[in-house]
Amino acid sequence: MERRSRFGHFAALVLVFNLAVIVWGAYVRATGSGAGCGDHWPTCDGQVVPRPRSTEMFIEYTHRVTSGLSLVLVLALVVMAFRRYPAGHRVRLGAALSGVFILTEALLGAALVLFRLVAHDASLLRAWSHAAHLINTFTLVAMLTLTTWWAMGGAALSWSRSRGVSWAVTAGLVSTVLIAVTGGIAALGDTLFPARSLAEGLAQDFSPTAHILLQLRVWHPFAAITVGVYLLAMVWGVHRAVRAPLTGRFALLFSALFSLQLVLGVLNVVWLAPTWLQLTHLFVADLVWCTLVLHGAAALSAPRASATPTA
Repeated sequence: MERRSRFGHFAALVLVFNLAVIVWGAYVRATGSGAGCGDHWPTCDGQVVPRPRSTEMFIEYTHRVTSGLSLVLVLALVVMAFRRYPAGHRVRLGAALSGVFILTEALLGAALVLFRLVAHDASLLRAWSHAAHLINTFTLVAMLTLTTWWAMGGAALSWSRSRGVSWAVTAGLVSTVLIAVTGGIAALGDTLFPARSLAEGLAQDFSPTAHILLQLRVWHPFAAITVGVYLLAMVWGVHRAVRAPLTGRFALLFSALFSLQLVLGVLNVVWLAPTWLQLTHLFVADLVWCTLVLHGAAALSAPRASATPTA
């Protein structure tokens, strides 16, 4: 039991480290440092340990190192899970899926570099690749979150306990990922086409001749608010349906994080998305995502008798 408790703490550590790597990856994008190591991968400028000749190379190389360490940590998590838990255990499943998505995460990152979809590239291919990378990242974080939840004693999920709850949770998770994609595209537009004033930024967004990334950027705030209202209703509605203490706590945490995220989103627009604010906005988005995953896990693992909606 003590060994499994240590595993749960290690899983939480791996999750937190991955969140830090994600934020640093956003810093690489925001500073235009994605080409700092040239089109070489996994080496940096053809060297395993280069001598950084520029700030961009240092930033990108640091991201390469931390990403590599993240890969090692997740693979160690997989090995530990298979050594400490019996065949068929849900912790094994979570760890194995985390291992799969950390590998695809590395491959997608490599593709961005090798195909030069970094730095100042403004192609639609980069936008699609960025979206695919972000979806994979959110899936990886979800798997690490579930692995930690299960390692800490969380029960197995049952999608058949309450069809209404299951559909509500699924819709919330899917819509959150889609909003994250629009946010990623908006951030990419902010990086590639910075505005010098709020008026100039709005003119960019609504200009019929503007780049497609700018035309798409304007939709993110409206979509985020719409989905956010649904998520608020969903987390509290699910809590009332399952009547589990943990769903209430996660619903309360989500409400607080959503309010903070709304304020950060407004400031991003008004202050023209400075790098530090973009990173803060992303970090809170990651926390919102983890909270929603945990809320869904708590709801879908609630005892069957508690999953009957109230009148």
